[in-house]
Amino acid sequence: MGGIDASDQQTSDRFAGDPAFAVHEGGKLAVVSTRPIESTADLALTYTPGVARVSSAIAAEPDLARRFTWSPRVVAVVSDGTAVLGLGDIGPTASLPVMEGKACLFKEFAGLSAVPVVLSTTDVDAIVETVAAIAPSFGGINLEDISAPRCFEIEARLRERLDIPVMHDDQHGTAIVVLAALRNAAKVVGRELADLRVVVSGAGAAGVACTKILLEAGVREIAVADSQGILHAGREALTGTKQWLVENTNQAGFAGTMVSALAGADVYVGVSGGSVPEAAIASMAENCIVFSLANPTPEVDPEMAAKYAAVVATGRSDLPNQINNVLAFPGIFRGAIDAGATSITEEMKLAAATAIADVVGDEVRADYIVPSPLDRRVAAAVAEAVAACAREQGVTV
Repeated sequence: MGGIDASDQQTSDRFAGDPAFAVHEGGKLAVVSTRPIESTADLALTYTPGVARVSSAIAAEPDLARRFTWSPRVVAVVSDGTAVLGLGDIGPTASLPVMEGKACLFKEFAGLSAVPVVLSTTDVDAIVETVAAIAPSFGGINLEDISAPRCFEIEARLRERLDIPVMHDDQHGTAIVVLAALRNAAKVVGRELADLRVVVSGAGAAGVACTKILLEAGVREIAVADSQGILHAGREALTGTKQWLVENTNQAGFAGTMVSALAGADVYVGVSGGSVPEAAIASMAENCIVFSLANPTPEVDPEMAAKYAAVVATGRSDLPNQINNVLAFPGIFRGAIDAGATSITEEMKLAAATAIADVVGDEVRADYIVPSPLDRRVAAAVAEAVAACAREQGVTV
């Protein structure tokens, strides 16, 4: 007879006291049919022979798949497990609970089905070929937790190759919410984006994307630091991405440490981990803004930051102003898919950031610069803005 053997029972008992394991036991997803099969007629229409008529019609007119299959309303959440949350390179199997969770968020906040796809390869060519091969089953590709710099090439190649929305959320989801938060934080301190001097700590996926979107939004003075200090024209042996940062940021020519660049800066954006000394935050400009986004431990202690900064944001759910990607990606994919967008453009990302900021509206204050991740208005607002932008740009089928 079947059943739970002693080792399984022992394993089960080991996790019995932790509610997180109870939530994840057995996985968090299931495929549910939208059509009942209660008669031979149901069976004949759902499968053979009735399905053959539908498949033949799609073979003759591929665009009919948008109407008669689930693919346009399903997102693939793809990862190789090399840069998971605050856990790092834990591999594809260990990353699967995270990807399942992402799929749950797509369904909960945007009504989109999503399928986790974890890949047992870190080879860029293999990942691109695999995702391209399975793309006909999906209406969008959400790349997730893939380490830099490989993530930049993977996303770029898939965007070029596929005619469905592709977005690496660790880059762009973070950047979009950071921009939304900074728009409202600037209102709190009575400043314009163009007048702010920003220091970004981290030149990985999130740091690069945050820098690019802030430049696009009108921020003029940005210095970016990696583990070796501020990126500047004198640095050698830089990756292509870091060379781009050198050529497009740091007009003031800072060449020292990130800490030294913070002196007189208006904004700190931390997406790198580590810690920043109090003296560095104290040296920032009056009414400065601190976004300390590492999880679970922010780079800047929030209580300490509040002694010097007018606005403080973190990635933590137990503190005000949580910079959470769930404010962005469900609505972005919902809007892109609803519009029949073939890609997610920079303008669509900017529209998403504005929509998130506008949900806060006139209620903006120092401890409320972004909506709650549970605010159900957000995904709808983002979807509407993204879809409208896609249509205006003509990037729709």
